[in-house]
Amino acid sequence: MKRVIHYLLKGLTILLPLVMTIALVHWFLVTIETWLRPIWESILGTQYYFPGLAFFSFVVIALIVGYSARWRFVNKIWQLPGSIMEKMPLLRSLYGTINDVFDLMSGKSFSDESVVLVTLPGADVKLIGIVTKRSGEKNDRLSAMLDDDHIAVFLPMSYNVGGYMMIVPRTSVETLDMSPADAMQLTISGGLGKNRNNVEDD
Repeated sequence: MKRVIHYLLKGLTILLPLVMTIALVHWFLVTIETWLRPIWESILGTQYYFPGLAFFSFVVIALIVGYSARWRFVNKIWQLPGSIMEKMPLLRSLYGTINDVFDLMSGKSFSDESVVLVTLPGADVKLIGIVTKRSGEKNDRLSAMLDDDHIAVFLPMSYNVGGYMMIVPRTSVETLDMSPADAMQLTISGGLGKNRNNVEDD
């Protein structure tokens, strides 16, 4: 019986990540298809529409938006819907959180020394964190609260969508050669993830 349970658990650990990944990709594709297909059918007609055109057009739109954002004026136009959402009480928290998560995972607005190893005061315990704010940043409320010798560090939690934001002395941290996205993956998986060094053998 124990061997059967062992095989079952092992099978689940292999299948569940695949199933969840496929389900997420399927949801993403179906959502895009649902939104853009009626537009293409109204333009081309149902007889000329083929599956996958909606997703392909979405990729093209994303490329165009990303390319046009190079110009400051156009970038302000693309940022306008987000700015409106940030002023709406019901959507501000949701949009702001999702936007911050994407910025965090993509490494946007982070310097090369964003991932640090934090040593807790009075202890030998060390935690992997991501520097989110330093003192001296203009028009930033948290930055204005920081002394010159303190920084704000986000400490993600393992197997949980959450974490702690701590203000620690600069002397309590040491820089790690790691991207914020890799740090998030490593800590959220509790160190059990299959992280690989991006170093090729000579």
